[in-house]
Amino acid sequence: MNLLSRSRRSCAALTVLVGAAVAGTVAAATVAPASANEETAAQHSKPTVVLVHGAFADSTSWNGVISKLRHDGYPVVAVANPLRSLSGDSAYLKDVLANIDGPVVLAGHSYGGSVISNAATGNKNVKALVYLAAFLPEKGESAVDLSGKFPGSTLGDALSPVPFTSPDGSQGTDLYIRTDKFRHQFAADVPRNETDLMAVTQRPVTNAALFEGAAEPAWKTIPSWVLIATQDLNIPPQAQNFMAKRAHAHTSSIRASHAVSVSQPEKVTEVIEDAAASTR
Repeated sequence: MNLLSRSRRSCAALTVLVGAAVAGTVAAATVAPASANEETAAQHSKPTVVLVHGAFADSTSWNGVISKLRHDGYPVVAVANPLRSLSGDSAYLKDVLANIDGPVVLAGHSYGGSVISNAATGNKNVKALVYLAAFLPEKGESAVDLSGKFPGSTLGDALSPVPFTSPDGSQGTDLYIRTDKFRHQFAADVPRNETDLMAVTQRPVTNAALFEGAAEPAWKTIPSWVLIATQDLNIPPQAQNFMAKRAHAHTSSIRASHAVSVSQPEKVTEVIEDAAASTR
């Protein structure tokens, strides 16, 4: 075989290989967007879950729940609750909700329950409310009113008040749980190495926020789910049960501390997904 023949055959073979590669690339480009679109459509068929933490916590308290919800295909937003005033915190959450398209399942822990009750009123996109060891206040009721309505809360003796000056010059008081009492008071069923970090990174709530009365609550018009933490030392279980019955909520309970979203993310996720299923 002469050199010219070999060259022609090599060129022909190269042409076939390049053609096959291009065809494969085109096929992949054709299939991949369809797969991505299917995944996006599946996500959009589920409501967005909006999570609102309470006092002495931050959005990382939802980490275990977020992982499970995302694994199950739910879009999730974990809101940084300011913890400055009930009316102000609620207004902030309203703005967050206004920027979310489609149906929403709104979940609140502890004082976050008061915030979601205020913020969801009149919002047609919020299809379900989920309260996790949380307050469900009636109009005019405060967190302090409800936590003291029944015996069992030991929170008052565990608090450390810290005065502060607001930008407008007014005086206020931030409340922290003392680090030496944090685990027993807030998260007795969470490993100590984790609660040691939670105690240091806790977000304070103002005294004024806990004493401020609630506005007209959304649980009167939006279906509600309640998870009662039976070992809660912040909000007495009896108070949680009272509020759940008053709201005619779908209610379940679990042996857990107040930090139920940290210690029992599987159960918390189950309750949220039960609420989400009702929106379809």
